[in-house]
Amino acid sequence: MSAQEKTTAKHSKTIELQSKHNYEDALLWLEKWGKKQYGEHFKLHESDKLVLFKLLSYFLKDGPVASKLGINLQKGILLSGPIGVGKTSIMNLMRLFEPAKERYLMKSCRDVSFEFIKEGYEVIHRYSHKSFHPQTQAPKHYCFDDLGTENNLKYFGNECNVMMELLLSRYDLFVSRKLITHITTNLSASEIEEVYGNRIRSRMREMFNLVSFGENDGDKRK
Repeated sequence: MSAQEKTTAKHSKTIELQSKHNYEDALLWLEKWGKKQYGEHFKLHESDKLVLFKLLSYFLKDGPVASKLGINLQKGILLSGPIGVGKTSIMNLMRLFEPAKERYLMKSCRDVSFEFIKEGYEVIHRYSHKSFHPQTQAPKHYCFDDLGTENNLKYFGNECNVMMELLLSRYDLFVSRKLITHITTNLSASEIEEVYGNRIRSRMREMFNLVSFGENDGDKRK
Protein backbone atom coordinates (compact mmCIF):
# COMPACT_ATOMS: atom_id res chain seq x y z
CA MET A 1 0.00 0.00 0.00
CA SER A 2 1.39 3.39 -1.00
CA ALA A 3 1.82 6.29 1.44
CA GLN A 4 -1.14 8.06 -0.20
CA GLU A 5 -3.33 4.97 0.16
CA LYS A 6 -2.34 4.61 3.83
CA THR A 7 -3.23 8.27 4.48
CA THR A 8 -6.59 7.89 2.73
CA ALA A 9 -7.37 4.69 4.65
CA LYS A 10 -6.51 6.42 7.93
CA HIS A 11 -8.85 9.32 7.18
CA SER A 12 -11.58 6.93 6.01
CA LYS A 13 -11.45 5.28 9.43
CA THR A 14 -11.56 8.66 11.17
CA ILE A 15 -14.62 9.67 9.17
CA GLU A 16 -16.33 6.35 9.85
CA LEU A 17 -15.84 6.78 13.59
CA GLN A 18 -16.62 10.50 13.92
CA SER A 19 -19.21 11.44 11.30
CA LYS A 20 -22.97 11.05 11.13
CA HIS A 21 -22.58 11.16 7.32
CA ASN A 22 -21.69 8.21 5.12
CA TYR A 23 -18.93 9.61 2.90
CA GLU A 24 -18.73 6.53 0.69
CA ASP A 25 -22.45 6.85 -0.11
CA ALA A 26 -21.93 10.57 -0.75
CA LEU A 27 -19.20 9.78 -3.29
CA LEU A 28 -21.45 7.27 -5.06
CA TRP A 29 -24.24 9.85 -5.18
CA LEU A 30 -21.83 12.49 -6.46
CA GLU A 31 -20.55 10.20 -9.22
CA LYS A 32 -24.13 9.37 -10.22
CA TRP A 33 -24.92 13.07 -10.65
CA GLY A 34 -21.62 13.60 -12.43
CA LYS A 35 -22.60 11.00 -15.02
CA LYS A 36 -25.96 12.74 -15.49
CA GLN A 37 -24.34 16.14 -16.03
CA TYR A 38 -21.15 15.22 -17.86
CA GLY A 39 -21.80 11.81 -19.43
CA GLU A 40 -21.12 8.18 -18.62
CA HIS A 41 -17.36 8.74 -18.84
CA PHE A 42 -17.44 10.79 -15.62
CA LYS A 43 -15.63 9.02 -12.78
CA LEU A 44 -14.36 9.86 -9.31
CA HIS A 45 -10.91 8.38 -8.83
CA GLU A 46 -9.67 6.47 -5.80
CA SER A 47 -6.48 8.55 -5.82
CA ASP A 48 -8.57 11.71 -5.29
CA LYS A 49 -10.42 10.45 -2.23
CA LEU A 50 -8.60 12.62 0.30
CA VAL A 51 -9.34 15.76 -1.75
CA LEU A 52 -12.98 14.68 -2.03
CA PHE A 53 -13.21 13.91 1.71
CA LYS A 54 -11.97 17.42 2.51
CA LEU A 55 -14.50 19.00 0.16
CA LEU A 56 -17.34 16.84 1.45
CA SER A 57 -16.52 17.68 5.08
CA TYR A 58 -16.74 21.36 4.12
CA PHE A 59 -19.95 21.27 2.10
CA LEU A 60 -21.67 18.88 4.50
CA LYS A 61 -20.64 21.28 7.29
CA ASP A 62 -19.26 18.30 9.17
CA GLY A 63 -17.33 20.10 11.90
CA PRO A 64 -15.52 17.19 13.61
CA VAL A 65 -14.26 15.66 10.37
CA ALA A 66 -13.42 19.03 8.82
CA SER A 67 -11.31 19.85 11.87
CA LYS A 68 -9.43 16.54 11.60
CA LEU A 69 -8.75 17.19 7.90
CA GLY A 70 -7.55 20.76 8.51
CA ILE A 71 -10.60 22.44 6.99
CA ASN A 72 -11.99 25.67 8.46
CA LEU A 73 -15.74 25.97 7.82
CA GLN A 74 -15.56 29.77 8.14
CA LYS A 75 -13.33 30.13 5.06
CA GLY A 76 -13.86 29.43 1.36
CA ILE A 77 -12.22 26.73 -0.78
CA LEU A 78 -9.25 27.26 -3.08
CA LEU A 79 -9.07 24.09 -5.16
CA SER A 80 -5.79 23.83 -7.06
CA GLY A 81 -4.23 21.24 -9.30
CA PRO A 82 -2.99 20.46 -12.81
CA ILE A 83 -5.11 20.88 -15.92
CA GLY A 84 -7.65 18.11 -16.47
CA VAL A 85 -8.05 16.71 -12.95
CA GLY A 86 -11.71 17.80 -12.77
CA LYS A 87 -11.61 20.87 -10.53
CA THR A 88 -14.45 22.68 -12.29
CA SER A 89 -16.78 19.70 -12.51
CA ILE A 90 -16.16 18.72 -8.89
CA MET A 91 -16.85 22.23 -7.58
CA ASN A 92 -19.96 22.41 -9.74
CA LEU A 93 -21.22 19.13 -8.26
CA MET A 94 -20.38 20.09 -4.66
CA ARG A 95 -23.00 22.84 -4.97
CA LEU A 96 -25.64 20.08 -4.77
CA PHE A 97 -24.85 19.52 -1.09
CA GLU A 98 -25.95 23.07 -0.25
CA PRO A 99 -29.55 24.29 0.13
CA ALA A 100 -30.78 25.61 -3.23
CA LYS A 101 -31.08 29.21 -2.01
CA GLU A 102 -27.56 29.21 -0.57
CA ARG A 103 -25.66 27.62 -3.46
CA TYR A 104 -22.68 29.52 -4.75
CA LEU A 105 -22.63 30.56 -8.38
CA MET A 106 -19.93 29.33 -10.76
CA LYS A 107 -18.27 32.17 -12.70
CA SER A 108 -15.37 31.85 -15.10
CA CYS A 109 -12.56 34.34 -14.46
CA ARG A 110 -12.27 34.80 -18.23
CA ASP A 111 -15.95 35.75 -18.39
CA VAL A 112 -15.42 38.30 -15.60
CA SER A 113 -12.55 39.78 -17.62
CA PHE A 114 -14.70 39.97 -20.77
CA GLU A 115 -17.41 41.75 -18.79
CA PHE A 116 -14.79 44.22 -17.57
CA ILE A 117 -13.81 45.05 -21.17
CA LYS A 118 -17.44 45.96 -21.91
CA GLU A 119 -18.53 47.56 -18.64
CA GLY A 120 -15.42 48.63 -16.76
CA TYR A 121 -15.05 48.97 -12.99
CA GLU A 122 -18.75 48.39 -12.33
CA VAL A 123 -18.00 44.69 -12.85
CA ILE A 124 -15.71 44.63 -9.80
CA HIS A 125 -18.52 46.14 -7.69
CA ARG A 126 -21.01 43.63 -9.14
CA TYR A 127 -19.00 40.71 -7.78
CA SER A 128 -18.02 42.33 -4.50
CA HIS A 129 -20.05 45.08 -2.83
CA LYS A 130 -23.16 44.19 -4.83
CA SER A 131 -22.88 40.50 -3.92
CA PHE A 132 -25.83 40.76 -1.55
CA HIS A 133 -29.52 40.28 -2.29
CA PRO A 134 -31.20 43.72 -2.20
CA GLN A 135 -34.20 42.64 -0.11
CA THR A 136 -32.59 40.32 2.44
CA GLN A 137 -28.93 41.33 2.27
CA ALA A 138 -28.13 37.62 2.16
CA PRO A 139 -24.71 37.13 0.52
CA LYS A 140 -24.24 35.80 -3.00
CA HIS A 141 -21.35 33.39 -2.79
CA TYR A 142 -19.29 32.70 -5.91
CA CYS A 143 -16.80 30.15 -7.14
CA PHE A 144 -14.46 31.91 -9.57
CA ASP A 145 -13.29 29.25 -11.96
CA ASP A 146 -9.82 29.02 -13.52
CA LEU A 147 -8.05 31.87 -11.74
CA GLY A 148 -5.03 32.84 -13.83
CA THR A 149 -6.61 32.38 -17.26
CA GLU A 150 -7.73 36.02 -17.41
CA ASN A 151 -5.34 38.77 -18.53
CA ASN A 152 -4.62 42.28 -17.32
CA LEU A 153 -7.06 44.40 -19.27
CA LYS A 154 -7.47 48.02 -20.19
CA TYR A 155 -10.61 50.05 -19.83
CA PHE A 156 -10.38 53.48 -21.47
CA GLY A 157 -6.59 53.15 -21.41
CA ASN A 158 -6.33 52.20 -17.74
CA GLU A 159 -4.79 48.80 -17.11
CA CYS A 160 -6.41 46.69 -14.39
CA ASN A 161 -5.71 43.28 -12.88
CA VAL A 162 -9.41 42.53 -12.62
CA MET A 163 -9.36 39.43 -10.44
CA MET A 164 -6.81 40.93 -8.06
CA GLU A 165 -9.03 43.97 -7.47
CA LEU A 166 -12.12 41.79 -7.19
CA LEU A 167 -10.50 39.47 -4.63
CA LEU A 168 -9.17 42.39 -2.58
CA SER A 169 -12.70 43.81 -2.44
CA ARG A 170 -14.16 40.44 -1.50
CA TYR A 171 -11.49 40.05 1.19
CA ASP A 172 -12.73 43.26 2.86
CA LEU A 173 -16.26 41.85 2.76
CA PHE A 174 -15.05 38.50 4.07
CA VAL A 175 -13.64 40.32 7.10
CA SER A 176 -16.59 42.66 7.63
CA ARG A 177 -19.56 40.57 6.46
CA LYS A 178 -18.33 36.95 6.23
CA LEU A 179 -18.70 36.88 2.43
CA ILE A 180 -17.40 33.49 1.23
CA THR A 181 -15.47 33.02 -1.99
CA HIS A 182 -14.34 29.81 -3.69
CA ILE A 183 -11.72 29.49 -6.42
CA THR A 184 -10.33 26.88 -8.78
CA THR A 185 -6.90 27.39 -10.31
CA ASN A 186 -4.03 25.63 -12.07
CA LEU A 187 -1.58 28.01 -10.39
CA SER A 188 0.68 27.07 -7.50
CA ALA A 189 1.02 29.34 -4.46
CA SER A 190 4.25 30.83 -5.83
CA GLU A 191 2.65 31.44 -9.23
CA ILE A 192 -0.31 33.17 -7.58
CA GLU A 193 2.13 35.48 -5.80
CA GLU A 194 3.96 36.15 -9.07
CA VAL A 195 0.77 37.05 -10.94
CA TYR A 196 -1.17 38.84 -8.18
CA GLY A 197 1.50 39.93 -5.71
CA ASN A 198 2.36 39.14 -2.10
CA ARG A 199 -0.48 41.33 -0.83
CA ILE A 200 -3.16 39.14 -2.42
CA ARG A 201 -1.42 35.91 -1.44
CA SER A 202 -1.39 36.83 2.25
CA ARG A 203 -5.10 37.69 2.14
CA MET A 204 -5.89 34.48 0.34
CA ARG A 205 -4.39 32.52 3.23
CA GLU A 206 -7.02 34.12 5.46
CA MET A 207 -9.88 33.65 2.98
CA PHE A 208 -9.35 30.09 1.80
CA ASN A 209 -8.78 26.50 2.72
CA LEU A 210 -6.16 25.26 0.27
CA VAL A 211 -7.19 21.88 -1.15
CA SER A 212 -4.77 20.51 -3.74
CA PHE A 213 -4.61 17.66 -6.18
CA GLY A 214 -1.15 16.14 -6.53
CA GLU A 215 1.23 17.88 -8.92
CA ASN A 216 1.76 14.58 -10.74
CA ASP A 217 -1.93 13.79 -11.21
CA GLY A 218 -2.52 13.25 -14.91
CA ASP A 219 -5.20 14.61 -17.21
CA LYS A 220 -8.29 12.56 -16.33
CA ARG A 221 -10.24 13.73 -19.35
CA LYS A 222 -8.36 11.26 -21.59
